[in-house]
Amino acid sequence: MSRVGRKPIAIPSGVDVNLEDTKITVKGPKGTLAREIHKEMEVNIQENEIQVNRPSDNKTHRALHGTTRSVIANMVNGVTEGFSKNLELVGVGYRAQKNGNKIVLNVGYSHPVEIEAEEGIEFDVPSNTKITVKGIDKERVGAVAAKIRSVREPEPYKGKGIKYEGERIIRKEGKSGK
Repeated sequence: MSRVGRKPIAIPSGVDVNLEDTKITVKGPKGTLAREIHKEMEVNIQENEIQVNRPSDNKTHRALHGTTRSVIANMVNGVTEGFSKNLELVGVGYRAQKNGNKIVLNVGYSHPVEIEAEEGIEFDVPSNTKITVKGIDKERVGAVAAKIRSVREPEPYKGKGIKYEGERIIRKEGKSGK
């Protein structure tokens, strides 16, 4: 049996979890998340915990078991604490500024690049070389952070570009390096 899937998910106080057929809805202090889960996964909700069970030991059910449990746990965590991703801009003249609900990136192109925040996503620019993407849906926070990073991915020779905080860029030697 999956070790991740076996763990029960604790429901903190102030969080309401509802299950209708295959749609699970989690409501908490930061907002509401809803998601369709696989029809063959069994989700049991007691008064203060959620248990995910699988019908058999075949490969598909084993794969879905831990994934379903992790997705539901991320939903519960998102509506209580939220998620964030930090990005850093590395390069001479590279900077970011917040302009309403969008950020403006100057990353070496002939024009500034504007990225607008999706619904449920919030940008924070603590300094002109750091960006924080916040939200309650872990998947969307990661997707928006990846979209920002794709504007100017870090290159391996000088390490310039937009990178995740703590990301290690594997450097290459130049042509003249021996």
